[in-house]
Amino acid sequence: VVTRDDVEESLKAKWQYVKDKEQLLKDLHSQIEEIDQRLSVKQSERDYWLEYKNVGSKTQANKIMNLQKDIKELKDDLDTTTEYYRNALKAVKEENDRLVERHVELSKEQAPENAVRYLDKNSRREIEENEWLKEEIKVYQKEVNDLKASIQLLEEENIRLVTKLIDDRFQNLRV
Repeated sequence: VVTRDDVEESLKAKWQYVKDKEQLLKDLHSQIEEIDQRLSVKQSERDYWLEYKNVGSKTQANKIMNLQKDIKELKDDLDTTTEYYRNALKAVKEENDRLVERHVELSKEQAPENAVRYLDKNSRREIEENEWLKEEIKVYQKEVNDLKASIQLLEEENIRLVTKLIDDRFQNLRV
């Protein structure tokens, strides 16, 4: 038996779980912004070193290549991380929706039972009597249908007998 407090506590736990996931998403967004800032810093460094390379410094060309490699790796990491967290968030939202829907269905199923439990004795007795009367109606309806079928068979037999009797009298009249 699940009480209203249990249902509310379960819903609060689910909502807290969603809030935690949203906070995690906010943290991820801040990390993404931080990575974007780092990326812009690296890109400005890259631009500086490209300009320096164009001036003719071959010794610094290796540093530029390494920085470009780092920028590419950072972009790849950012894309991979973003995609991972996007998929994780989608899965969490779907799971939360499914859990909330299941919880609502369970609450709907238990609502009549809970409502009956909190009624006074007279109301509960009326509900029980109503259920009993519904069962009795079904039994009586079946009996009525059986009796109607029997009546129809008897009427058909009576018609057949009366027809036979009339035919016999008609035969007797001819004789």
